[in-house]
Amino acid sequence: MIVHPHVVRHWLIVGGAALGGVCIVTAAVAAFVIARRPSALVLEERRRRRLATVGRIVDGSLLDATPAEETPQVIIYTYRIAGVTYECAQDVSSLGPMVTNLRLDYPVQVRYSRENPADSIVVAETWNGLWAS
Repeated sequence: MIVHPHVVRHWLIVGGAALGGVCIVTAAVAAFVIARRPSALVLEERRRRRLATVGRIVDGSLLDATPAEETPQVIIYTYRIAGVTYECAQDVSSLGPMVTNLRLDYPVQVRYSRENPADSIVVAETWNGLWAS
């Protein structure tokens, strides 16, 4: 049997084109999946919503709010569960009106995840564990 060079070249071209097509489709699917991934802000909002709905409540203390002279961007709080003390910070920059006029000497309520007690919040869109002055 004699193999003609034109036939071999033809199958190499078809195979290369098929491989190129598979690469293009794979890149397109990967770009679509990455583009549909929720942003960090959306993920944080979902986390707050979940904890505000199903999180357990425990008493805590507000340690600091930065900056303290205006609407804070970050609050630092502590709470204790089963003999373990947790000190956490929450970004509250998107929750402006809910975190004005804070008092550091007032207690707070903390909502935490039963599966991961370090996963906690003090303020969410639908719930507020802060005492306002």
